Amino acid sequence: MSFNSSKAVACIFKKIGSRPAVLATGFICRQAQAAAPRGGNFYMIGSMGMASSIGLGAALAKPKQPIVVIDGDGAVLMNLGHLPMAGAFGPKNFYHIVIDNGRYESTGGQASLAADIKLEDIAKASGYRSAKRVATESALSSALTRFFKSPGPAFLLVKVKPESSEAPPRVADSPEEITRKFSAALQSGK
Repeated sequence: MSFNSSKAVACIFKKIGSRPAVLATGFICRQAQAAAPRGGNFYMIGSMGMASSIGLGAALAKPKQPIVVIDGDGAVLMNLGHLPMAGAFGPKNFYHIVIDNGRYESTGGQASLAADIKLEDIAKASGYRSAKRVATESALSSALTRFFKSPGPAFLLVKVKPESSEAPPRVADSPEEITRKFSAALQSGK
């Protein structure tokens, strides 16, 4: 049995606690909804590459509240300008997790450039306080414990194999409902 993004997302949500999470568009949103549907999740729908920007904005607006972004390698490649912005602003409450399967899986499985570059090195060079890579479920579980205890901006790349199963159902809530629930979670501190 291989370590894929569905397993990675489920493992992350076992450790995430009540921290609000902004989720990359596509399969990551759908996997998060299947693993842990909750108001503290902002499901990015239709704006590839923007989860990290929304998460950074939330982290800057709520500096005492940890904010987690669960991104994909293709989404990060789509918005590389976000990495130096997060490094420059340096929010200690910003935790950026990238699930790297080397593909644009949600759009048909086209190969991304992630196999040829190390996104964690780009994050570190961009000013993230920490940037690590893991490739197994046990390494991810262990790394997350340390990750959430360290100051941000922190970056964790999770190397996984492409999915071999069908994706979970699409996100059920409308964009307006997602925004309302996420805003409420931010206001309540959950």
